[in-house]
Amino acid sequence: MSERTTTPLLGEAFSRALMFAADKHGTQLRKGGDIPYLGHLLSVAGLVIEAAGTENQAIGALLHDSVEDAEDDGQAVLAEIRREFGDEVAGIVDECSDTAEKPKPAWKLRKQTYIDHLANASDGAVLVSLADKLDNARAILRDLRQHGDALWQRFSVKDPAEHLWYYGSLLGTFKKRRPGCQMVDELDRVIAAWRAELSA
Repeated sequence: MSERTTTPLLGEAFSRALMFAADKHGTQLRKGGDIPYLGHLLSVAGLVIEAAGTENQAIGALLHDSVEDAEDDGQAVLAEIRREFGDEVAGIVDECSDTAEKPKPAWKLRKQTYIDHLANASDGAVLVSLADKLDNARAILRDLRQHGDALWQRFSVKDPAEHLWYYGSLLGTFKKRRPGCQMVDELDRVIAAWRAELSA
């Protein structure tokens, strides 16, 4: 039987965030398959919760792609998040968004800007970003083992070396910002496994 607490650690705001995420992402699928995108958001929130993140950080994890992937005005979505969930959550979502511009800037510029920004981002945003990148890296490794090099065709940038550069650069930042963190160690192992698959 699980342990119990007299006061829920994830309350009404988290429940509302689940519905908000379902509304914003309910029809989206993960790249290259028929897996609901909500699965990724739930996984990221779960990683944040397991890392002893706060309720606001868990909410930020659920909503971290709402601005970047908004079909309409990303800044309007950010303002909605601020009204519904407060400044801290909105700040995390804003810091975890690599752009709200439409059309998006060039991939390499966008990713380098995000890497540079993450070095000075809030602790909450770094935790959510780490959970996001770990879940993405796990999915890429799983699909690389299943589909081989065909995996890269689902991305706008199809050179695996560019993805290794991006995740390797992020890993360096995460090691500085969250030394000794189990998620950082796992991300390191997953990236190493990518390299092994690609050189096999």
